[in-house]
Amino acid sequence: MSDAPLVDPWLALKASTRARIGLNRCGDSLPTTDQLQFQLAHAKARDAVHGAVDFDSLAASLAPRTTLRVHSAARTRAEYLGRPDLGRRLSAESHETLLAHAGAYDIAFVIADGLSSAAIESHAASVLNACFERLQHLTCSPVALVEQGRVAIGDEIGHLLGAELVVVLIGERPGLSTPDSLGIYVTWNPAPGRRDSERNCISNVHANGLTYQDATNKVASLTFGARELKLTGVQLTEGTLEKVAVENEGGLFEHPSINL
Repeated sequence: MSDAPLVDPWLALKASTRARIGLNRCGDSLPTTDQLQFQLAHAKARDAVHGAVDFDSLAASLAPRTTLRVHSAARTRAEYLGRPDLGRRLSAESHETLLAHAGAYDIAFVIADGLSSAAIESHAASVLNACFERLQHLTCSPVALVEQGRVAIGDEIGHLLGAELVVVLIGERPGLSTPDSLGIYVTWNPAPGRRDSERNCISNVHANGLTYQDATNKVASLTFGARELKLTGVQLTEGTLEKVAVENEGGLFEHPSINL
């Protein structure tokens, strides 16, 4: 009989994923350590959903950029969670706030709390400041900071500000392995009623996912592709961007921001 120690056959797979796989058993239940880790992850996810973003600190971290505090039509967090449609529309007061800053902008950036306050507080300022650096040659509207906002609220915001393109940074629905994932949505010619198929999504921006640099590269690529083709969504793909770059022999895509 061999005296070699037993090797957990799941070790190699566990090293490549944060998902809960190959969990041990203690009788009919999970071991105490695994059960406590699950409860902790669940608590972090709930805190991310119900937590409130410190928008004052966020605005300070974006200085000297001008920021506008706005609110969706959802008056409370409970209403926001129960009525997704209200999170897609601005309150009447916020509508007027944005109209007062309307202009003719190349791009409008929006930060919305979404379903993860942790994602916004951990990543939004760093990603947005990197985007400003890469897209500094474009005219940008004041940054809209949205409380109780969903993705589609960016369409109304971009339209009211007079922007050709809107980029929405939003907290994604947390999972049991990542409570602080940031999503980025890019929409050409924003206006109320835009379909989800008319926008591009960059997902899973967090410490164990897409890096800030990679996310910024993708925002820059989509921005230039959208401005060249006058569209976003299902028609603006990696293949489309590469084709346009070839057809232009560099052209618009020779800018150092672009990294396909």
